[in-house]
Amino acid sequence: MAATTFTPARPPAVPLAVRSPYLNVWLQASDNGEGPTLPGSWPRFWTGQIQGWQGLVAVDGQAYAWMGASELPLVNQTKVEYTATRSVFTFDVAGKVEMEVTFLSPVYAADLVRQSQQMAYVSVKVRGVGDGGHAVQVYMDVTGAEFASGDVSEMVEWDTGRYEDMAFHRFRRAEEREFGEAGEIASWGTWYLTTGYDENLTWQLGHNTVVRGQFASNGALNNTKEEEYRPVKERWPVFAFSHDLGNVQDDEVERIFTLGLVQRQLINFAGLSGKLEPVPSLLEHYFKDEISSVSAFSKDYHHACEVSDDLDNQIHIDSVNAAGSDYSLITTLALRQTFGGLQFAGTPEKPYIFLKEISSNSDIQTVDVIFPAFPVFMYLNATLSKYLLDPIFENQESGAYPNAWAEHDLGTFPIAEGYPAGDDESMPLEECGNMIIMTLAYVQRTGDIDYIKAHYPKLLQWAQFLISDSLIPSHQLSTDDFAGPLVNQTNLAIKGIIGLRAMGEIAKLTGNDDQFSAVAENYLQEWKQLAINWDAEFPHTTLSYGDKDSHGILYNIYADRLLSLDFIPQDVYDMQSAFYPTVARAYAVPLDTRHAWAKSDWAMFAAAVASAETRDMFVGKLARWIGDTTAHRAMTDLFDADTGGFPEEGPTFVARPVAGGLFALLGLPGKR
Repeated sequence: MAATTFTPARPPAVPLAVRSPYLNVWLQASDNGEGPTLPGSWPRFWTGQIQGWQGLVAVDGQAYAWMGASELPLVNQTKVEYTATRSVFTFDVAGKVEMEVTFLSPVYAADLVRQSQQMAYVSVKVRGVGDGGHAVQVYMDVTGAEFASGDVSEMVEWDTGRYEDMAFHRFRRAEEREFGEAGEIASWGTWYLTTGYDENLTWQLGHNTVVRGQFASNGALNNTKEEEYRPVKERWPVFAFSHDLGNVQDDEVERIFTLGLVQRQLINFAGLSGKLEPVPSLLEHYFKDEISSVSAFSKDYHHACEVSDDLDNQIHIDSVNAAGSDYSLITTLALRQTFGGLQFAGTPEKPYIFLKEISSNSDIQTVDVIFPAFPVFMYLNATLSKYLLDPIFENQESGAYPNAWAEHDLGTFPIAEGYPAGDDESMPLEECGNMIIMTLAYVQRTGDIDYIKAHYPKLLQWAQFLISDSLIPSHQLSTDDFAGPLVNQTNLAIKGIIGLRAMGEIAKLTGNDDQFSAVAENYLQEWKQLAINWDAEFPHTTLSYGDKDSHGILYNIYADRLLSLDFIPQDVYDMQSAFYPTVARAYAVPLDTRHAWAKSDWAMFAAAVASAETRDMFVGKLARWIGDTTAHRAMTDLFDADTGGFPEEGPTFVARPVAGGLFALLGLPGKR
């Protein structure tokens, strides 16, 4: 069997269907270092849990597996390519047929309704190879177990039918638990597997070995369903379709499948009322029922392809222009992961985006996770950032949060209750700086001055806290909380100081007195004396004031360039650019001197404001890491800078939406 060719790189995991926190399916690379291989491997939820998704093909009466584990012979995977929205697999089937299977998870940065659809496409294309034709049938099933319930002891119920020219199977937990999860998988909602209906389509719902055996033996299914609903671990029920493609010659034949989840209510949110209230799916306002919304997604395939073509090309071209082909392979892998952490919800009059802090602790609307993801929204559509910030403002402006500083998060996804007792994870300086910086960035890109007028009292409250706390930070956590708290953090201080300078701009934009810019300027001059080791061969900022043996990536100065403040002197940028290469390791510059741990999002923040040579060093090392890493899960943002693997004795982060920070170069003003 020939080795697989990967383009543009061999990723640690390939996104298959990644559109929301609950539709988040990946193909992981193997533990032995081989790249992700779809034939013989089960797709997995971001947690690493198997999600039974089987693909088979029969050629001239012999059945093979092209996706999922199976006792059948495997097709030969020859190529894997990923773009920003697609993962494309090419297979050779016994030298007779070439298959191309494309997993498309479209990203609609300017279309909230389409982005609200928690569904993805799978295109299966087949063409004959050599002389003569071959009889071909293609098959797909999903297992009710791993999709509809994270608890396999729960009972699942199912149905099948037609709607217009679409055939569908649907399944759900028999006893749904709204806003509940089991193993991070939603305990409510209805799953759909669909495909186009024609006279050569067959289907079957039943025991996995029976249904798959039926196809393997006959190249067709028997159009029956088992009526006995049961716990998913008992005779694992699968829901299958098979297309008979007839005699396939050298003309390509295509069939489309869709897979996804429909939920009427998405988030339980305590907003301005201070009380928990369900937030509906946007789809509730555009479709008469769930089957019509599923049908609309199915019919939309060609439009989805056109939009995705444009976005794939845009991201590739812009990334190459910004920092070369290495940067393109980074951004294209990051896009679906970022949007896969978002849940679009609300009404046409009041849309929201809720973010899940996937894999670290499942918090909802974590401010210091939105902040690293922010560049991708600045790049694609700055208005999206408003829909992320709105829930945070509303919860705190309800009066339900008692502290003077900005809230860290709103609870545990999908319940955004906030912290009426003020007992959230305490990052007061971090979150005050983040909220002011992000709010100004949104307004600068959109001109929405009314937004900062409406929220000025809360922004003023946070700025007053920055005046008291930003220059000499107390013993506290920063966004890098996994490294522990620290006093006098250099990088944390500069975030607060830039936040004050940003508040000065907000004051001027709203016609208020600027009480902040002069304070920020004075603090900056003091910070330069406290924060920089001028005696080193390569002067640089320290991790904390006075610790000359320490250093860290000064990623928070990115906000100065994001906001076009021209506040941080150029010599600070130049100094850091000269220093970083002197402490670089095999795959990255470590985050700071406490560990050999690296953070990919912060590395790209630093790269975006570095010299061209140092920028290319950061980008090149991260691109190499993507192809080499042994961290074979949905892409981590935290890894060992020497080995490229998950950090020893550190947390295992996977699939986190902070991957939006890899767009840091493109998020700067003037990049679109």
